[in-house]
Amino acid sequence: MRIKNFFLTSAGFALLGLGAAGVVIPVLPTTPFVLLAAACFCSSNKKFHDRLLQNRIFGPYIENYRTKQGIKLSLKIAGIALLWAGLIISMAVVRTVLIYIILGTAGVCVTVHLLLIKTKKN
Repeated sequence: MRIKNFFLTSAGFALLGLGAAGVVIPVLPTTPFVLLAAACFCSSNKKFHDRLLQNRIFGPYIENYRTKQGIKLSLKIAGIALLWAGLIISMAVVRTVLIYIILGTAGVCVTVHLLLIKTKKN
């Protein structure tokens, strides 16, 4: 049982690291990694799970998903704007048609996903 907890806790931290990177890197999704980290911590370490739920950055991701409240409109707008700013900068730096196609496709998919998520009142 200790080995299972060790691996789940380690996976939780790795997933949380990817989620944190997703806050900064536009193409990397934050929410799925944070939700998976919460699931790992829930099964392995109650202390880390509780701390994650109380975290001012990641706690709302989990709470809004759990309660199906949605995302605030201002966060949707900021997320889409930052996503496309990062993608356009990346495209300008790389200047390869294949990268344009990959980043453009990822950008459209993430934008559609964000628009389809319920908009939270308030």
